[in-house]
Amino acid sequence: MRSVLALRLCASRFPRASTNARHLTLRRPFSISSPALSEVTFKDKVKAGPSLSEFIHGGTSETQTTEDHVDDPIPYLKEFNPATVGQGRSVYVETYGCQMNVSDTEIIKSIMITSGFGEAESAEQADVVFLNTCAVRERAEDKIWDRLDHLNGLRRHGHTKKDMIIGVLGCMAERLKTKIIESQKKVDIVVGPDAYRDLPRLLARVDSLEGPSINVLLSQDETYADITPVRTSSNGLVGFVSITRGCNNMCSYCIVPYTRGRERSRDPDSIVDEVRGLIRDGYREVMLLGQNVNSYNYVGEGEELEPAKYASGFKTIYRAPKVGVSFTDLLDRVARVDENVRVRFTSPHPKDFSDDLVDLIASRSNICKSLHLPAQSGSTTVLDRMRRGYDRPSYDRLISSIKEKMPGVAISSDFISGFCGETEEEHQDTLSLLRQVKYEHAFMFAYSLREKTHAHRAYADDVPPEVKQRRLAEVISLFYSTSKEQNEKEIGREHLVLVEGRSRRSKEEWVGRSDTNKKVVFGDIQVQDRLSGQTREVKPGDFVIVKIDSVTSATLRGTPAFISSITDYDSYRLSKSTPIHEQRHTQTTEPIICRDKDHEGSCLWDYNPYRLSHG
Repeated sequence: MRSVLALRLCASRFPRASTNARHLTLRRPFSISSPALSEVTFKDKVKAGPSLSEFIHGGTSETQTTEDHVDDPIPYLKEFNPATVGQGRSVYVETYGCQMNVSDTEIIKSIMITSGFGEAESAEQADVVFLNTCAVRERAEDKIWDRLDHLNGLRRHGHTKKDMIIGVLGCMAERLKTKIIESQKKVDIVVGPDAYRDLPRLLARVDSLEGPSINVLLSQDETYADITPVRTSSNGLVGFVSITRGCNNMCSYCIVPYTRGRERSRDPDSIVDEVRGLIRDGYREVMLLGQNVNSYNYVGEGEELEPAKYASGFKTIYRAPKVGVSFTDLLDRVARVDENVRVRFTSPHPKDFSDDLVDLIASRSNICKSLHLPAQSGSTTVLDRMRRGYDRPSYDRLISSIKEKMPGVAISSDFISGFCGETEEEHQDTLSLLRQVKYEHAFMFAYSLREKTHAHRAYADDVPPEVKQRRLAEVISLFYSTSKEQNEKEIGREHLVLVEGRSRRSKEEWVGRSDTNKKVVFGDIQVQDRLSGQTREVKPGDFVIVKIDSVTSATLRGTPAFISSITDYDSYRLSKSTPIHEQRHTQTTEPIICRDKDHEGSCLWDYNPYRLSHG
């Protein structure tokens, strides 16, 4: 850690050319162009750097060498124009991991294009190749090590451009900077997730240095709010908007707070402006992103602050903050921009599903009724070791409250099998939660120990690998079983589907997503457009009402009925409401309508669509 800290001090001292910086010299003779550089360790390089006294005294020290050496220019501090660093060169970015990394890649591309780079079609054709990495699990990091071996092999055998630059970016760069630097992978650039603005300067330094250019400093305020993403990684229909960065939850198994830093939130005005821009460009769905997206909390100047609101029975392990603009406030503003554009968000924490937030989602037709509530485990004792801030009964009550307010809501989750000390009884608790909730989607993994985390310091990774894999297999098997049961209930129902494009399996079929985030496939036939009254071909970006005919565990198949919109679909469903004797009422006296019947002849009850649209 001391060596990394010293390197960070050096990096912070040398960001741009300055009078003081030019006179910082080595305490012992050491040439950065030395042919023996490969024999010098990372720690040796740091020891050869300026001492603490040189920083304190502004670059002057009794340990300075001869005047000739003092006046030698430091090659990587020469002036450069960020807009011309590319000089016609090309860049290729490979993205690994979560949707936040996809969003970060769009920011990276924007920075590179602004600096004069073009975008290459493949790594083999690129002058610069960036791997935007994930560090959540060991397997994700193993993929990067393998990819680095492959790229270096291509470069060594002349199958890439001669001077191709390889960079490791993102969470793995932040977590394993020293290992990457000292490895034999020949990485030229190592950059953490808060230092992407520095990429042009670091690239300008590469030709002048023996060894990688590095910036892995975490920031307390970087949100990239002023950078317009280059959205080459989306389908032109669904746009990602990053609203927060970092995480304060400090769950015992999770490396994210150490690779992404503390939570900070973007100015809500900049978020709403970005959403408006997406809608002007034809996007039909907006995905709000953050490591802990629903803890969004923007405190502007003069903002009135209120206590944070959490789901009943949930708490934080840190001091609860005062809140300015909350996630509920922001989601309300975003949903109001255009009521015919869908809004989703990920990845949330269950504690931040306050009653206000759940009520807002239930009341807006264009806020999707597909909610991610990562449980991680169904055992209260495991949840306590994980430092999740809730117990099983509290999670159960939250699920029940959401389902009561949003009949037909699709709930997804994350599960970790084989966490430290997990017993067979605790594993069975997780299986019982799966049976109880019947999740529509799930991300399921065996526990992977991460260094620096609380679990790494406090617990033993004592569940044998074969037991982890057996328990994971049981979780996966049960999930697919209950998921198919849930999908079979969809037969006879109608969903409003956002058409994304042609099916991969057949060019004669369209594929899209329902409001509940289920994949829906239907045939390519002409359909009546309820908005224009004309019959026409379906196209990507249309909202189509599809009646479900058959299902698998992962896909719904159906017949298109009409081309519609979110607001028109509300009217359509009202027009299909049944006589009063086929209505029932909630405790709040709001009607739940039998809008259709399934293949068994049972009513498919649903809220009045002015209160809720699920489908």
